[in-house]
Amino acid sequence: MSDESQEQAGGVSIGHLSGGAVAAGDHALAEDRSQRVGSAPAAGDPGVPVPGAATPGGIAIGSMSGGAVASGAGARAVDSSVQLDASARELLTSVRTLQQQLPLLARAEGDGVDAVEGELETVGAELERTGTAGRTRLERLRHLLTGAGTVVSGLASALAVVQAIEQFLG
Repeated sequence: MSDESQEQAGGVSIGHLSGGAVAAGDHALAEDRSQRVGSAPAAGDPGVPVPGAATPGGIAIGSMSGGAVASGAGARAVDSSVQLDASARELLTSVRTLQQQLPLLARAEGDGVDAVEGELETVGAELERTGTAGRTRLERLRHLLTGAGTVVSGLASALAVVQAIEQFLG
């Protein structure tokens, strides 16, 4: 193969892709390490027209859900995203809402706010990182929010977290 033809190799043209990992070109690598927790994402429009041929070494994609595309010699792309299902998204949203309200509370020693704040941070980070949260941790947070030992239990947003935990745990 001449240098000119090697330079032009590696174009990608996709009409619809639901998921990921496409590679083209010598030693190109595309990996889809994403975690899809829950139901599959909605399929794209099956009537999406296939785009024209990509320019040499270029990419032309008409609709893509998920990712990691690499084109050209030695190109590398990795998708490591976490996609949450509906109950995990609702739980994460309610956790973040309650976290935003905690600084508004007047704090006193032994009021339980610090314990709740720590559990909310851990649960939120775990949901964002993995798409799920451990049952024991969620049960502890639910106990903290429903027990009489914390002033946080009186907030409506605390009730929303408890309800989201119950829905998430099933």
